[in-house]
Amino acid sequence: MTALDDPVRVFVGLGRALDSAGVPAGPDRVAEAVRAAVALDPTRRADLYWAGRVTFCANPGDLRKYDAIFDALVTGDLPRLQPRTQHLVRAVPITLAVPDPDGVEDELDGTEDSVLQAAASRVETLRHKDVTTLGAAERALLDRALAALSLPGESRPSRRRRPSPHPGAVDPGRTVRALLRSGGEPVRPRWRRRSVRPRPVVLLVDVSGSMSGYADVLLRFAHAATRRRGARTEVFTLGTRLTRVTREMATPDPDRAMAAVAAAVPDWSGGTRLGVLLREFLDRWGQRGAARGAVVVILSDGWERDDPALLGAQMRRLSLLARRVVWCNPRKARPGFAPLAAGLAAALPHVDDFVAGHSLEALEQLAMIVAGKKVGGA
Repeated sequence: MTALDDPVRVFVGLGRALDSAGVPAGPDRVAEAVRAAVALDPTRRADLYWAGRVTFCANPGDLRKYDAIFDALVTGDLPRLQPRTQHLVRAVPITLAVPDPDGVEDELDGTEDSVLQAAASRVETLRHKDVTTLGAAERALLDRALAALSLPGESRPSRRRRPSPHPGAVDPGRTVRALLRSGGEPVRPRWRRRSVRPRPVVLLVDVSGSMSGYADVLLRFAHAATRRRGARTEVFTLGTRLTRVTREMATPDPDRAMAAVAAAVPDWSGGTRLGVLLREFLDRWGQRGAARGAVVVILSDGWERDDPALLGAQMRRLSLLARRVVWCNPRKARPGFAPLAAGLAAALPHVDDFVAGHSLEALEQLAMIVAGKKVGGA
């Protein structure tokens, strides 16, 4: 039995070898090659050659590789295949095995497993604790975890189209250019699909006195959000005035970014004028594009000094502009909590998701909600 006695085996081996050599040869192309060979005479070497050539070769650079691999395959001298490169998807980048700032590891028995288990246990405990109850060492761990937090955001379809290797809508321009390059020889159609791009995110962080215990952590969460690639993220602070801190958040180092924000915001730990400031945001930035189609996240306890009806009216305006409105209240997780604050009660009818933000776990869930994923209990 020769290699040519089984055309399916020939094209499966040919596809694997070509793919290893850098010529795209997925299962769909192998199936097309088999169908082409069956339509010809699969017992003839010339028919197998041309069935594979017109199926696998997409440009002149593929022909030399194809000829060499086809000859090696039919003579039984197939070169060793190179392993396919594995692309690892980065998981949620929370640092688990981190050094203990207090040097607690020195008191353990010194084994590596004990140190790793102790570090993982501390971070797991930290994930569920309210950030206002953390000590200095735990707060340092939390800051490092927030610095590594990933907030990819939600995607939306774009009007632009991009080439695709999978069958779908025919790309007429690329198909005609391929025909011209081949001198009229039939070529496979080129496909295209609609591309996607990240949806903009706007974060409004309450820095008033009632939020003083959470403001720094929430701003570090906002800093992590601004590191999204190719996506527009705007950050504002709310107190007695509205301050845009997107430029200050552009610094890669979280500590330097927090220092820049502290210098730019003049109303730390003051009162709260949510309705007036939300109206200012909508008039100056929201209706001009910042909030249109965006995911808007308000991080506040909802304590309002002015008329709550004004806040309700501005929240309605915001809900009509934004894709989704998320309200994050760190006090939501406290026992016996009820949304009785006048501002919060006026705003909630226009909110899509009402979540807590008191701990690392709650902020991770908030990141998933911003990305458009469903989270239990949200």
